[in-house]
Amino acid sequence: MNFPRAAAVASRLDVVTESASTNADLRAHAADVTGWPHLSVLLTANQTAGRGRLDRSWIAPPGTALAISVLLRNLPARVEAFGWISLAAGVALADAVSAQLTKHEVGVKWPNDVLVDGKKICGILAESTGSAVVLGAGVNTSMRAEQLPVPTATSFAVLGAVVDEDRLVADYLRGLDEKLAALAAEGDADTSGLRPAVSERCLTLHRDVDVALPDGSTLHGRATRLEMDGRLVVDVDGVEHLVAAGDVVHARLS
Repeated sequence: MNFPRAAAVASRLDVVTESASTNADLRAHAADVTGWPHLSVLLTANQTAGRGRLDRSWIAPPGTALAISVLLRNLPARVEAFGWISLAAGVALADAVSAQLTKHEVGVKWPNDVLVDGKKICGILAESTGSAVVLGAGVNTSMRAEQLPVPTATSFAVLGAVVDEDRLVADYLRGLDEKLAALAAEGDADTSGLRPAVSERCLTLHRDVDVALPDGSTLHGRATRLEMDGRLVVDVDGVEHLVAAGDVVHARLS
């Protein structure tokens, strides 16, 4: 695989034929600040033991999906802004996908799944490692319908599109770096423009949702807005709940 446009954006781009987990492999390099600077990327089309959010497994047939892990070192000074890192990634990836699927509805399901026409085409996992963050993304590229892991998933191929992988990765990296640089410089999601950008792309807002929380309980309510720290606000019978982590299911729109 050749990625000249992505290589021009990344500070370092390593494309490997196979990886058990690009996030785990990149975390192993995080202590090497000189060799693996900010915006270093590890990329493969054959990830054999990947993980998604809530420790779910993420495995795709070889050559049918891209696993992209990015090492982030230029982070916001305020800890409160860290919740926006994966949200920024979701918007950047949604923008990159939308650029090649212009006739489809592309958006983000909070916190960071990218949906096309309501079905998941990629997911994102952020992991802290020392003073850095490793941001992993899995994008369904040439996966056929019978290879999709669940009925609620999709891929470029299923949508009848041949993805330009180099352009996709380059667009994603450029958008991600720009959004995080603005967040780090301005210090908050409003001044940097990130909260409006995420809110515009977020398909979860202004609809009824079920949110499975880490403690096993479930919220049934309406997602109304994003808090300053990136938490989702869910209105349940007039009482607002702030959700920092959870598995969101969108109710069908009538």
